[in-house]
Amino acid sequence: MNRLTREHIGLERRYSIRVMQFGGGNFLRAFVDWMVQLLNEKTGFNGGVAVIKPTAKGDYGNLKSQDGLFTVILKGREQGELVTHQKLVTCVEKVINPYGDWPAYLDLAKEEALRFIVSNTTEAGIRFNASDGITDKPPAEFPAKLTVWLYHRFQHFRGDSGKGCIILPCELIEKNGQALKNTVLQYAENWSLGVPFTRWVTEANIFCDTLVDRIVSGFPADEQAELFEAMGYEDRLLVAGEYYHSWVIQDSGMVQQELPAGAGLNIEFVKDIAPYRKRKVRILNGAHTIMVPLSLLYGHETVQQAMDDEFTAGFIRDAIIEEVIPTLDMDPKALKYYAKTIFERFGNPYLKHALQSIALNSIAKFRVRVLPSILEYNRRTNRLPVHLVYAFSCLIMFYKGDWKGRRMPLADDPEILSELTAIWVGGEAAVIAAKVLGQKDYWGQDLCSVPGLADGVARALASLEQYGVEGGFARFRENRS
Repeated sequence: MNRLTREHIGLERRYSIRVMQFGGGNFLRAFVDWMVQLLNEKTGFNGGVAVIKPTAKGDYGNLKSQDGLFTVILKGREQGELVTHQKLVTCVEKVINPYGDWPAYLDLAKEEALRFIVSNTTEAGIRFNASDGITDKPPAEFPAKLTVWLYHRFQHFRGDSGKGCIILPCELIEKNGQALKNTVLQYAENWSLGVPFTRWVTEANIFCDTLVDRIVSGFPADEQAELFEAMGYEDRLLVAGEYYHSWVIQDSGMVQQELPAGAGLNIEFVKDIAPYRKRKVRILNGAHTIMVPLSLLYGHETVQQAMDDEFTAGFIRDAIIEEVIPTLDMDPKALKYYAKTIFERFGNPYLKHALQSIALNSIAKFRVRVLPSILEYNRRTNRLPVHLVYAFSCLIMFYKGDWKGRRMPLADDPEILSELTAIWVGGEAAVIAAKVLGQKDYWGQDLCSVPGLADGVARALASLEQYGVEGGFARFRENRS
């Protein structure tokens, strides 16, 4: 069977580059690129996408070999009926690895029509690194790469205010647009790029806080033969997900004017994104982050397996309903209904969402998604949330790497993995808990200062080690102080 390429399907249409995208993983392809495709087909947006490899590992070989083409298959229930939406995405015009072709990356700054920049570099992606230099080809961090590119564009167009960009980061951190803007300005100051450039960054570019929502399960390996046969081509970048999608963008009105309506997309422009973000990050993303180490240690491989299991599903539901929702200042009934819809989406039988694929950078994710609920619950009740503390212990155990003869699928910063491996060598539960909670770089503070937390995590670790995941939780809950 022929591989999906432009030649194979007879595709000649090309688009001007209007979108630069940092990241070419499953989520951005099934979310942003899928949206651009619909905008092109239904509104005359006529936008091409240039995908940029943000990290040194890998080179997007499959995306290059398929000429930027891939298929998105979305499944779910609508009014009780199973529906399937299939879309061939043809809007990716360029795939650039700045680690191998730095000049091609900089040349994108000369694209007249380029207006939008999107990114998804995980919660750990938007950060400043003082060792990055403007002459590095490329610098290590994503914001540093973006700063160099913006400076190149500023120079090429001689500070033209009409050549700024609308920047829409998808990273799940608070005020992601402002965080990215501040980091770019920090690099500009560190590199002494001058007041005219910093003024151009601030006045000619729009950094939006955004919130994204779609469950993307990835490559449907179990169905690939059947799907390839039905499509008439082999697509190694085929990506599956749910049809539900939401993109909330904080905007004063300017961005909305440039993104055409009429494509049926669930894009919402709001004046204040904060309540939307907190609800989604604490409940949906928080549930995912609670689920991953607990369920992988338990032996599950997919989200659906976790939601089909009485123990793990019950643990996740109780954690959200009893310990997360009480920390949010919104209508409890509305929050419980929102949580119910999330659990239903998690249990979608048509998605095989691998837990391993959600495990990337779990330390940073826990800090953003779950730790605030632990601290707020403690502040409001003067107690510790038993499910969330146990989930914390599962996270720490997960980073041990080996569990009951199985190797855990760790995927994080090598320095973090090395530090946690060292912490686990020859330590008792209390020592391990104290060392991990004392890592200010992980959590933004010394968590040993939270009354009872280090002791609670230590007892949870000991119970988990001795009695297993389910038995350990039962013992920990019985013996909590």
